[in-house]
Formats: sequence, structure tokens, C-alpha cells
Amino acid sequence: MKKSTIILLVVIAVIVLLVFGGIGTYNGLVSKKENVDTSSANLDVMLQRRADLIPNLVNTVKGYAKQENDVIDKVTTARQNLVNSNNLQDKVQANNELTSALNGLMLVVENYPDLKSSQNFIQLSDQLEGSENRISTARKDYNEAVKTYNAATKTFPSNIFAGMFNFEEATYFEATEGSQEVPNVSFE
Repeated sequence: MKKSTIILLVVIAVIVLLVFGGIGTYNGLVSKKENVDTSSANLDVMLQRRADLIPNLVNTVKGYAKQENDVIDKVTTARQNLVNSNNLQDKVQANNELTSALNGLMLVVENYPDLKSSQNFIQLSDQLEGSENRISTARKDYNEAVKTYNAATKTFPSNIFAGMFNFEEATYFEATEGSQEVPNVSFE
């Protein structure tokens, strides 16, 4: 074989390897982005499930604690904010507001022993607790998908393709400042 033919074959082989490597990298980024989107959708489902349980819980508490309208209004407003949130930042904020409002509602429940023993309330509370556990798992899964995706968009050589095809960094689902603090409970 001629030297020029060998060089041409080597160049073609290198180009083919680069093209297939590029395709593989691009497809990997697309797959990781889809995992982030799927995890986000799963988290939305869990947040919606919790939001759907809250009106029943609120109505049950209303029947026992008519004078606790302020707490009930906070829960209702926070739930509505969660349902109406459009982006991840709004969802995080609304989720934290709802969690705080639900904690207040549970404090009200402590003052009503009949309510605590109501079968309907017990069942709704158990379902809500299950939802909270699912939300925690969905948040963890979402953040893991974001971590994998973001790492792929920042490491070489996939960062080249991420930049070329506008794969932007995904946002983690994080708690807001102060959410780690234990709430002050007072019955004065």
C-alpha cells in the first residue's frame, strides 16, 4: 500500500472515532438531562399528591377546631402557592411555606384530643406522612440526577458538547435558609 493511502485511512479512522465519540457523548448528555427532567416530574407528582391530601385534612381539622382559622388559612394559602408554582425556585419556596404551615396545623391538633383520635384524621395523617417520605425520596433522586448531569456538563470532553448544544446547568432542590432551625413551639 502506498504511504498516502495509509495516511488517508488513518485520518478517516480518527474522524470516524471522533464522530462516534461525539455522538455517544451527546446522547449521554441527553440521557442525563432526561433523567433530571423525569426526576423533576416525579417530584412534582409527589408534591401534588401532598397538595391533594391537604384539603381533606384541613376540612377534618375545621370540623373540630373552628376557632383556629388563622392556621387553617395559612395551610390553604401555602397549598395554593405550591399548586400554582411554575419553576423550581417557586416550588422550593412554596414547599417550605407549606411544611411550616402544616407544622402549625399539627400543633393545633395537639390541643384537640378528639381530633387526634378521629379515624378520618388518623388516616389522613398517615397518608400525609407517607407523602412526606415520598417527597423526601423524590428530592433525593432529583438531586442525584442533577449531580450526575451537572458533572457531565462540566467534565472534559462532554463539556465541549454541553457548551455547543446549550446543555445548561440544572438547579438543585434545596431547602431555604432557616429551614434547618427547629421551630419555637409555644402555647401561651
